Amino acid sequence: MSLSDKYALITGSSRGIGRGIALKLAANKVKIGVHYFQNSSAANDTLAEVRKRGSDGFVVQADVSKPEQIETLFQKVKREFGQLDIFVNNARPELPAFFRSPMEMSLEEWDVALDTQAKAFLVSVQQVVPIMPDGGRILVITYAQGSRTGGLQPWAGMGSAKAALESLVRYFAVALAPRGITVNAISPSWIENSVLNTLPAEAQELIRNWHSRGWTPMGRLGTPEDVGNVVNLFCSEDAGWITGQVIYADGGASLMNPEVPTEIQLSER
Repeated sequence: MSLSDKYALITGSSRGIGRGIALKLAANKVKIGVHYFQNSSAANDTLAEVRKRGSDGFVVQADVSKPEQIETLFQKVKREFGQLDIFVNNARPELPAFFRSPMEMSLEEWDVALDTQAKAFLVSVQQVVPIMPDGGRILVITYAQGSRTGGLQPWAGMGSAKAALESLVRYFAVALAPRGITVNAISPSWIENSVLNTLPAEAQELIRNWHSRGWTPMGRLGTPEDVGNVVNLFCSEDAGWITGQVIYADGGASLMNPEVPTEIQLSER
């Protein structure tokens, strides 16, 4: 199905996963609202790449932790596009703003995580639905493993925020089903050119080696382009019967058993 003449907004699309999603949709002639928080240069670079792919769009700045700025964001979307067919909730604060163990976390760090995820999604959907035609697509980028486990201690705030976000996906899916608007979450695990690249070099090496040795059965980490491909699939008419789901797009990493060494799990390969 052609997505030509559709309009999309992807929050946090100046870089990383959001950029990968924007460029994939742009290749299918979707007009793109490129959202950024601080890096206007990166946002304009993304828009330039959107145009190279034969599409167009605009750049918009907003702090999604502030409800009033989210409202202003969607007012601009309405002025520029008139409607919105696809909304992808992807924006996330930089690691230092929330990355703290639960025994050390401040209320400010907790609020940053919740405000930019569950609260931002709640306000955004309330803003987007009045300008979204029937059959629209709403997607969120989550990290489902982090919202269900407790081992990565500094992820406590963001893991809790993502868990609340995933819960809202289910409630909105039911609320919007009569209009044929689907609401789903995509969980991509570790992705190159995203939060991974903000970790210390030693941590990056450990994660890459762990996954290439077999924790991801496909033998590599994902890319922003991989996530863009999944979003593109869910924006098609053929995906109109899928809603309220958390989709693992992780090369099989979520299928592995954390209690068994990968060398044993993959011994028959």
